[in-house]
Formats: sequence, structure tokens, C-alpha cells
Amino acid sequence: MTHALSLTLLTAALLGVAALGLQFFFVLRYLRSASRARTSQARPSPGRPPAGISILKPLCGVDDDLEANLAWFATLDYPAYEVILGVKDTRDPAYAVARAAVARWPHIMRLELQHGEPGLNPKVNQLITLAGAARYDLLLISDSNTRAGAGYLEEIARTFEDPTVGCISHPVSGIGERTLGSLMDNLYQGATAGSGQIAAKQAVNQDIVVGKSMALRREDVESLGGFYSVRNVLAEDYVIGRWVTRRLGKRAVVARSPVYNVSQKKSVQAFFKRYARWSIIHHTCVPTPVYLAQSLLNPLPWALLGALLSPSALALGVVGGVALAKLVHDVTLFHLMRPGQSTPWMTAPAVLLKDLLLFAAWANGLFARTVDWRGNKLRVMPGSKLVPPTPELTGRLSTTEPERTGELIAG
Repeated sequence: MTHALSLTLLTAALLGVAALGLQFFFVLRYLRSASRARTSQARPSPGRPPAGISILKPLCGVDDDLEANLAWFATLDYPAYEVILGVKDTRDPAYAVARAAVARWPHIMRLELQHGEPGLNPKVNQLITLAGAARYDLLLISDSNTRAGAGYLEEIARTFEDPTVGCISHPVSGIGERTLGSLMDNLYQGATAGSGQIAAKQAVNQDIVVGKSMALRREDVESLGGFYSVRNVLAEDYVIGRWVTRRLGKRAVVARSPVYNVSQKKSVQAFFKRYARWSIIHHTCVPTPVYLAQSLLNPLPWALLGALLSPSALALGVVGGVALAKLVHDVTLFHLMRPGQSTPWMTAPAVLLKDLLLFAAWANGLFARTVDWRGNKLRVMPGSKLVPPTPELTGRLSTTEPERTGELIAG
């Protein structure tokens, strides 16, 4: 029995390696085609004015290098856009940074304080206010810890010239690591999250909409009930993406180049807490069989468990082969998904530690349904719907690390 279980786990790990190989192929193909497309990229059609874009940027706390992130958005080479910064109230440490940015770039940036608190999702609460203040009809949700490449707004405007498009979101990568926790975070963003977005779309036309950078038409948002309709949903980006395709019958497009999540000083503990929460969110958005199957994309822990159950030369060989394949996959995609960035020497051992911690987070997501989030303990129901905290739970909360608004992704 133990030998049979070991063989099953080792076989599952090898199937995971095969799946990673397919993902690797589709990402390489996509990056090559995206590079050719960017080379011949045209601006919005001649004879018509460029579409105005309102960038909605909710802030919560001072992210790593926030001032530089805002400066990047203040100097985009696009003729018709605005950046609307949002904070919940003046007590937020981001308020002073936002005011300084508005004073420096008054013709581009504006600051809005949140009006009321209509729901349990703090990012959506801000988006409701920001969308109401927006001047333009293309709404670009952009997290405060992001930057992007050249031609960012041009591609968005060009994409929405097609009336069948309802949403465009960008694959995610990560830059800026100075600590092990941030290195693992950025590794996950590029080699797993962003690559998964690309491969899912390329291989099976599966839309994984991520709210780090996500653009929609105002009329489509209003057709769905506005951002107010997802005020009590934790994975609002995932839900809106599904609604665009299923309710409106429009297409969701994956952009040609990634946005870059700037993570510099995250601790290993903060990394684990984030993805433990993310696993809970993810499991509430997909059926359990899918959640189980997706664990094969992290095959090394399964191979290790198989070898521990029935040690042998063959089992150890499988573990070594799986580890090598995963290292090549992650390190290569990490490099390709962030062109121009160096690859730290610690990247290879960080891949192995990352995968073990992600497996623990995944196992937690099998059973847990409660998240500690910005001072509230919330129950996450199917579809990532949030249930209000009870007084008993709230009273027992200890002080927790503040979480950035834009880190709630589902895939």
C-alpha cells in the first residue's frame, strides 16, 4: 500500500513536470509573438483622437518605492489620461505621499478620499469613489505597487477600438527584490502567476483576469451594476472578468507585455501569510477537483512525499529530476518575464523554499475559509463572497500586519 501510494505521488509529480513543460512552451511562443507585435505597434487609428483613459489607483499604506511608482505613472507618453489616487481617509500614511504627487503633477494627478464604506472589500470601496470621479470612459484599475513597460496606454486604447473587447488585463511579473521574501514573491509573480495567465489563455482560452492592471469601459462596468456589485467579493477582479465574458458576451484580452509588481522588502513570513490567504481565495473560486489538480504545477513537494514514503534510488532520481526541471522552468521564466533585470544568485535556492511554502499554503487552503485581513477576520464563501465579521471574532483579533489593497488576486 505504501509503495503504491509512493508510486502514485511520483507519477503525479512527473505529470506536473509535463504540464510545466507545456506552460513553458506557450509562454515562450507568446513572448515571441508579443515582441513582434510591439515592434510593429501602431498608435490609435489616424484621424480619430486618442481615447481618454482614467487610471484608478487605490492606495493603502506606503508600498515599497511608492513615490517612484507614482512618478512612473505621472510621466507616461500618452496624450489623454489622468491618474486618480484614492485613500480611505487622511490617517492613511499614503495620504501625504499622494498629496505630494498631486502637488508635483497637478495636470495629471488628482486625490480622492473614499466616500462611505459600502462593502467589505476595501479596494472596491475605493474604486466606487474613484470611478465616480473619473473624467474618461476607459477605466484602468492600477495597483499602487506596479509599473509597466513602454506603450502601456497605447495598447489599451488600441485594444478597445474593437467593440467585442470588454476587458484587458496584463500578465504579472515582479521586480525590485532586496530580501528573500520579496525574491520569492517576485519569482511567484513571474514564473507562476503571470506565466499561468498567459498559458491558460494560449492553451485553453481560459481567462484569468488579474486586477493589478485591468481596463474596462465605463458603460460595461455600469451594465454589470458598477463596482458596487462586487463590494462584498474578495476576488473582485476574477468575478468581473467572468461577468464580462458570460453576462456581456465580450472578450477578455491578455496584454502583450507584463506589469511589474514592485516588491523590495517583504519578509518570508509576510510572503507565506499572503499566499496562505490567496490559497483560500483561490479555492473558493474554483471547484475542489480543479484546486487539487492545479497543485501538480508545484510538483516537487509531491515527489518528496513519494520518496519519503518509499525511499529508493528510483524515487531519489525522480526527486532530483523534478527539482532540476522546476529550477529551469522558474529561473528561465523569471528572467524572460522581466527583461533588463538581473537574476540574483539566490534565485535557485529561493525557488525550492518558495515551492515548499506554497505547498503548505495550498494545503491550508483545502480546509480554511477564514482570512485575517486589515484588522478583520472574515469568512470567505463560494465565489470569494465575504461574510461580515462577528463581534466575537473581531474582539479576539490580534494586531496583524496591514495588507496592501491590490494584492488580492485570483487565478
